[in-house]
Amino acid sequence: QVQLVESGGGMVQPGGSLRLSCVASGFPFSTYAMAWYRQTPGKERELVASISSTGSNTDYRDSVKGRFTISRDNAKNTVYLQMNSLKPTDTAVYYCRRPPEYGGRDYGPDYWGQGTQVTVSE
Repeated sequence: QVQLVESGGGMVQPGGSLRLSCVASGFPFSTYAMAWYRQTPGKERELVASISSTGSNTDYRDSVKGRFTISRDNAKNTVYLQMNSLKPTDTAVYYCRRPPEYGGRDYGPDYWGQGTQVTVSE
């Protein structure tokens, strides 16, 4: 079955960095776009970044542009989120997602990881 397992979260001071990883299994990873989302209590999950199957196309929400970088290693079935210059407003649970569609292509079921907590605080 499809599994998405995130790691790399933790607590960091403002201005610090973290790298999140999401290891995928149960589907041909290299043929699917992937995405990172985040959620804070009382708010809806929001898209942070997405990456095409080959890694040639990436998109970011405006608030993380220039600070976060999404990448993938298809040989390792892993998608990454490098987060630099972290701010307290980046505090959230971060989720890896295989979206149900991307670029007009229907991917079928929607899959999420279990999430990893990122806390940015003094």
